[in-house]
Amino acid sequence: MSDAKPAVERDRQEGLLALATALRPELHRYCSRLMGSVIDGEDVVQDTFARAVVALEELCEAPQLRPWLFRIAHNRALDLLRSRAIRAVEPIEAALDIADEADPVEVLMRRQAVQTAVSRFAELPVTQRSVVVLRDVLDEPLADIAALLGITVDAAKAHLARGRARLRRINAEANPLPDARIASAAILRYVNLFNRRDWDGLRALLADDVRLHQSTHKPRAGAADVGMFFTIYARSGGLWLRPAWVEGREVIAVFEDRADAKPSHFMWLEWRDGRISFIRDYRYVRYVLEDADLVLAR
Repeated sequence: MSDAKPAVERDRQEGLLALATALRPELHRYCSRLMGSVIDGEDVVQDTFARAVVALEELCEAPQLRPWLFRIAHNRALDLLRSRAIRAVEPIEAALDIADEADPVEVLMRRQAVQTAVSRFAELPVTQRSVVVLRDVLDEPLADIAALLGITVDAAKAHLARGRARLRRINAEANPLPDARIASAAILRYVNLFNRRDWDGLRALLADDVRLHQSTHKPRAGAADVGMFFTIYARSGGLWLRPAWVEGREVIAVFEDRADAKPSHFMWLEWRDGRISFIRDYRYVRYVLEDADLVLAR
């Protein structure tokens, strides 16, 4: 009997990890729009799985993992939004006549939501935001949305109608994406060293206490350990970097080949006293770039 529980625990862990690979992009589509940021959305996804692994060890029965993980992600995102003093949810009005069937108007609404920039969702009240993303971006049934949010189906319909209307106004009034911005000297230096394959020059930029975070991989810390980051990239001979901007943050676009029209992923750096103190690399979660409004720098 003593060996049974560890076997069950291993099965749960393996099941969660297997689902994580398939579910991460979908969770990110939800969390990024809820947070109004592809970068913050991935932080929520990362935290969701970390919390789920811990919680799973304490459960007597394995949950239905998909709705369970979405609930954890939703609650974690709300915690972060509350900490930022996001405005309160508007009161629920009378439910409107919205059905689950995909009539032409519904199809148009969903297409508009999918094409809407991630950052614009942050202008919706939280519950409207959740319902619109779940319904129009992820195509969740209204009954499942209501269950996740702890509201009635009629309330979900009302939030959906008001959220769609507000999103249309936001899109109509939104300014176009900014023109390419000029890259900083620090980022240009990093990019030039990388493109010349000067790995020793890049390692010389690392602070002694530098940290590296790659989603789904164990964090690295310290110049010696983080220096292995460049050893791994050195094996990919065709990679080419360009300075870029995402959500007002200066980042580095990574192209699989110099001739590629679009980057495969991006990374961003933090600096302290002219040296790199933190690297966040999205190589292993490339879905983050799919919803990002990335602008290449001049």
